[in-house]
Amino acid sequence: MAELPPNLNFAATEEEICARWAKEGTFKTQDLLSQERGDEIFTFYDGPPFATGLPHYGHILAGTIKDTVTRYACMSGKSVERRAGWDCHGLPVEYEIDQKLNITHRDQVLEMGIDKYNETCRSIVTRYTKEWEETVTRLGRWIDFENDYKTMDPTFMESVWWVFGQLYEKGLVYQGYKVMPYSTACTTPLSNFEAGLNYKDVRDPAVVVSFPVVGETDVSFVAWTTTPWTLPSNLALCVHPEMEYVKIFDKKSDKKYYLAKSRLSQLFPVINSKKWKPAMAADLYEIQETLVGKDLVGKRYEPIFGFFADTPEAKNYFRVLSDTYVTDDAGTGIVHQAPAFGEDDYRVCLANGVISKGDEIPCPVDASGLFTDPVEPVKGIHVKEADGKLIQLIKESGRLVQKDNLDHSYPFCWRSDTPLIYKAVPSWFVKVEEIRDKIVANNKLTYWVPSTVGEGRFHAWLKDARDWAVSRNRFWGTPLPIWASEDMTEIVCISSIDQLEELSGVRVDDLHRETVDQITIPSKNNPGTVLKRVDEVFDCWFESGSMPYAQQHYPFENKETFEKGFPADFIAEGLDQTRGWFYTLMVLSTALFDKPAFKNLICNGLVLASDGKKMSKRLKNYPDPKLVINQYGADALRMYLINSPVVRAEPLKFQESGVLGVVKEVFLPWYNAFRFFLQNVERHEARGCKFVPSIEKVRATTNATDIWISAATQGLIKFVHEEMAAYRLYTVMPALVTFVTQLTNWYVRLNRDRLKGMEGEGGKAEDEAETGLQVLYDVLLDVTILMGPFTPFVTEYFYQHLRKLQPSYEDAMGGGGAKNPVMPGKSDSVHFLKLPSYDDTRLNSEAVEAMEALQSVVEQARIIREKRNISLRTPIKSVVAIFRDPSDTVINGITGPLKKYILSEVNAWDFHVVPTNMAHEWITLSLTPDFSILGRKLGKKMKAVQAHISKMTHEDAVDCLKNGELVIDDVTIDATSELIAKYSFSREGDHWEATSTPHGSLVVAVDTTQDEAILSAGKARELMNHIQQLRKSAGLDLSDVVEVFFEEGADVNSAETAVAMNLPLFQAKFKRGAIPVPKRLAPPETVVLRSDTVDVGGSNVVVSICRPSLSVSSDLDVLAVNYMSTLDPENVNGSITFSIDGKTYDLQEGKDYWKSAFAKAVATEALDWLN
Repeated sequence: MAELPPNLNFAATEEEICARWAKEGTFKTQDLLSQERGDEIFTFYDGPPFATGLPHYGHILAGTIKDTVTRYACMSGKSVERRAGWDCHGLPVEYEIDQKLNITHRDQVLEMGIDKYNETCRSIVTRYTKEWEETVTRLGRWIDFENDYKTMDPTFMESVWWVFGQLYEKGLVYQGYKVMPYSTACTTPLSNFEAGLNYKDVRDPAVVVSFPVVGETDVSFVAWTTTPWTLPSNLALCVHPEMEYVKIFDKKSDKKYYLAKSRLSQLFPVINSKKWKPAMAADLYEIQETLVGKDLVGKRYEPIFGFFADTPEAKNYFRVLSDTYVTDDAGTGIVHQAPAFGEDDYRVCLANGVISKGDEIPCPVDASGLFTDPVEPVKGIHVKEADGKLIQLIKESGRLVQKDNLDHSYPFCWRSDTPLIYKAVPSWFVKVEEIRDKIVANNKLTYWVPSTVGEGRFHAWLKDARDWAVSRNRFWGTPLPIWASEDMTEIVCISSIDQLEELSGVRVDDLHRETVDQITIPSKNNPGTVLKRVDEVFDCWFESGSMPYAQQHYPFENKETFEKGFPADFIAEGLDQTRGWFYTLMVLSTALFDKPAFKNLICNGLVLASDGKKMSKRLKNYPDPKLVINQYGADALRMYLINSPVVRAEPLKFQESGVLGVVKEVFLPWYNAFRFFLQNVERHEARGCKFVPSIEKVRATTNATDIWISAATQGLIKFVHEEMAAYRLYTVMPALVTFVTQLTNWYVRLNRDRLKGMEGEGGKAEDEAETGLQVLYDVLLDVTILMGPFTPFVTEYFYQHLRKLQPSYEDAMGGGGAKNPVMPGKSDSVHFLKLPSYDDTRLNSEAVEAMEALQSVVEQARIIREKRNISLRTPIKSVVAIFRDPSDTVINGITGPLKKYILSEVNAWDFHVVPTNMAHEWITLSLTPDFSILGRKLGKKMKAVQAHISKMTHEDAVDCLKNGELVIDDVTIDATSELIAKYSFSREGDHWEATSTPHGSLVVAVDTTQDEAILSAGKARELMNHIQQLRKSAGLDLSDVVEVFFEEGADVNSAETAVAMNLPLFQAKFKRGAIPVPKRLAPPETVVLRSDTVDVGGSNVVVSICRPSLSVSSDLDVLAVNYMSTLDPENVNGSITFSIDGKTYDLQEGKDYWKSAFAKAVATEALDWLN
C-alpha cells in the first residue's frame, strides 16, 4: 500500500478503471447480479439524441444526472434497464444532407429519387455513435450501446404506426389547413413548441400603410406591420369592436386617416415625448369624427396591390372585420389580414366569410419561401429579402405613410437557424385540445425537480396546448400510415406490417418512403380503384414521444414487460424539453392510456459559456469536454455539474476553474485522508498487529471525535437516502462535499498523531491508533460506497484498496467476486454493492452539536489571530467562549473530551466557557426587529416598536428571550421568530480581542498578551515545524528515528532558549527521535541526512537531522571510538564487549556510552536546562 503516489493522477486512474470495467464486463455483471436476485424493476427512459453531432456539455450534464440516479437505483436493490437510443429521422439529418448536396427545393429530391436521398440520410445518422460511446463511457456513464434502439429500425417504426393508429381509432386525428410556424430553409412546418426553441433579437422594417376607404373621398385606414412581405396577400383589415377610433385630418400631409384614438402616437411620435403638451395637438391634427370599432365593420377599401382583386372570391375580400385579439399596445389599432400567413388572420377571415374552409387561400409563396405568381415584381425572391422592393413599390404608389425599424424577439428555425415565417399548410393533426384537461390532470400525478417547472412553466404550456401538427412534408422519416382515395373520401389508417400485408398483399421489412410509397390498397368503396399513401412523414418529435412503446416494439413484443414498467419511474432532460420531449411523452401517454408517461422527472438548466452566452463552436467560447476530462477527470466534471444551480433548472456559466476546484478542494483532501489511513494501517501491521475491520470496535469507542464522525456518517447516509428518494441531487452533493471537508479537515487532522500511534505510551498508544483506524476505515468504506453513484471512478479506486482488508476478500478468488451474495471485500466492484443503510443507534445529534460548537470556537479564534496578526505557531494564553442558551451537552463536550482539541487547534494554553449567569460580565445581549416579518405585521406601528426595542438593556433582552415574547402596548411579538438576538463583546482590556458568529449566538474572546513565555513557545513551534519539514524532504517514514542538532551564531541562543523553556512540548512531540540539542554535542562521526538554515524567531539557525549514533565518553581511545561509531543504537543495550588489536573493551551504557547525544547531555549535565 505504501506505493500509493503522493498526488494521484485522477484522469489517468479513471482511464485504467474504464479499461478494467470493459475487460471484466463490470456493467453487464451488475445487471446480471440484479436480475439473478430478482430485484424490483426500476424503469428509466433515455430520450434519444441525434448522433449527427458530437456530445456537448448539455448532453454530459443530462447524462450525468441520468447515470447518477440509475446507479443509485441499482445500488438500492433495483433492476434498471439502461438502453441507449438514437433519434435518426427528421430535420437535423435532412438539413445536413441538403447542405451537402446543395438541395434548395423539394423537387430536386424527387428528381434525385427518394430512395437515393434516404440512403444518403441513412449513411450519416450513426456517423458519431462511436464518438458518443467513447465520450459517454469515459464519463463513467453505464448505458447499453450494444442493445440500443434507433428510430429508423423497422420495429420502432411499426410501433409508431401502432401509436398513430390508436389515436386515429379514438378519433383524435384529423387533416386540416392551418397557419403554422414554417421553416423555408427546411421546407417544412414546425410545431408550436419547436417554434419556441430558438428566439433571437432582430431588426425588421416597420411600416404604416394607407388603405383608401371606398365611398369616402381622401380618407384611408392606416395599418402598421413588421412583415411588409405579407401585404401582397392582404385580404382584409381588422379592428377591435369596442375600441375607440377617430377620423383625423393630418395637417402636415393634408390627408385623412382612421385609426385608434389611443394610437395617435404612432403617427405623431412627439406625443410620447417629455415635451408634449395637449395644446400642441392643434398644430398636428384635427379629430373630425369619433366612433367605436364595430362602427367601421363592413367598410370596404382599395387593396394595396391588385394581385387578387380580379378573382371570383374577391367579392368577399378587402373589407373591415372586428375581433377582440386587436390591441392598442403598438401600431394603429387596425391590423392588416393575410390569412395565408397569420394564425389570427386565418381564424378571423374564416369566421367572417372572407375565406372558406377547404378552399384555396391566396398564398403566392412556395415551399422554399420564394414569391410565385401573380406577385410578378418579386417573383423568385425570398420573402424576407423582398421587403425592401415591396416597400419601394408601396412608396411609389403613394400608400407609404411611415417607415421605421423595429428591434424585437423573433422565432428562428431550431435546426437551420433561419427566420421562420407563418404559413398556411395542409397538415395532419392530433386533437390535443380535446384531451387537454386530461393531460393537465396527468401532469399533476408526476413529480418534478424542481417543482416550479412542472407546476409553472410546463403546466402553463399544457393548459394552453393546441392541436399538434404531427406531419412533415419531408422524406427521411416514418411515413404516415394513411392510405386514401384521391378525393380523401376513403381513408385507411394502418397500424402494423401485418395489417398492411393483409390489405395490400405486400409484405415489407422496411417502412421508409422508398418501400411503402408504391404500395397501394384496393378500394372497398370504389372497386377497381386504389388507395395511395399520403405524402407526409411524421414529425420526429412524434417518434421520440413514442419511444416508451417503440423501443420495446410494443404491443408486438414485450407486452407484459412494458406494461409492468409503465409509467417510467424516472426521466431527465434539459429545460428546453418542456416544450419538446416531456410534452410529446405526456400527450401520447394520455391519448393512449390516460396516464402520464413518467412518475419522476429531473429538469436541468442550460450550460452556458463562462461569459453567460450560449456555447458556440464558431466562437470557441468553451473548453473542449474531452480536454477537460483528460485534464481533471470525469468525476471532477460530474461533481462540478451536479453540485451547481443547473441541477435545479437554473443556468450555469461553465468555469473550467470550477472543475479544478473540485479536484483541489474535494478529491485531493479525500485521497490524502485515504492514503494517510493506508499508510498507518501498514505502520500498524509492521508492528505485528494485523488490522481486521471490526464494527464492534467502532461501536465501542469512547473517543469523542470517533463518536462524532460516526454519527455524522450515519446522518449523511440517512440524508442521502431521504433526498435521493425525492430526486434532489442539488441538496445531496453539497452535503457530500461538506462531509468530505469534515472528514479530512477535522477528523483526520484532529487525530493525526493518534492514528500514527503517537498519543499515549507504549501499547496504549497503539490501541488508540487501532481504534481510530477502525473508525476511519468504517467511515471511508461507508462514504466510498455511498458516493459510488456520484463519483464512480474514485470510489472504485478507493474500494479496490479498502476491500483487501476485509476477511471476505479471499472469497473473490476463482470468480467469486462476480457472484451473489454481494459484500464488501468479496465483490469485485463497489458498484455491485448495496448502498449502506444508516444505523439509528449511532446517530448522535448531541455529539454533532458539540463538534459544531468546537468548530465555531476554533474558526472564530483563528479570525482573531488574523486580526491581531498572531502566527498560529505562537501560543495564546486563553480562549473564552460565551454561548447563548448552550445545551449541557455542548458545554460538557467542549470543556471535557473535546477541550484538548480546541487547545491544540488554536494553540492555546487555556480554554473555558463563561457560565450563562456570568455572561453579562463579558457580553451585551441586544435585540433587533426582524423587519421582513414585523414590517408587514405592524405597518405604521413599526417605528414605535423599533424605538422601544432599541432602548432595551441587556437584562431586558435576557428576560424577553426567557419569556418567549415581548409585549409593547397592544402588540405581542414572538421573541423566537420575530426578533433577532445578537451578542456583542463588552469586557474591558486592550489585551482582549473578540469576534462573534454571523448570527450572533457565540462570542469568542482571546487574551492576546504576548510575554516571554508565549514568544518562546512560538519559537519552539517554529523549530518543530522546520524539523518536520526536514524529515519530510529527507523522505523519512513516521517510524524512522533521527537525532536533531541545531547551531546558532556567536552570542545567539534563540533556538536553545526555545527548547529549554518548552522541553515538555518537544518530549511529547518527538517520542521516536531525540530532543533537539546544540550541534556542539554531536559525535564527530555523525552522518547528516538533511540540513538547512531556517528562521527561528528572527534568528538564522542551522538545523540538521542525522542518522542515530552512539555518543561515547571522552575517556575512550580512538580505536574504541571508531568501533562504537559503526554500531546501530537500536541493536545495542547494556554492556558491550569487544577486542581490537588484542585489547579487550568492556563498555557500560550510561558510563562509557549513551544511545543518543541527548541522553549523554542529560547524564553528564552538559546543558543547564536539562538538570
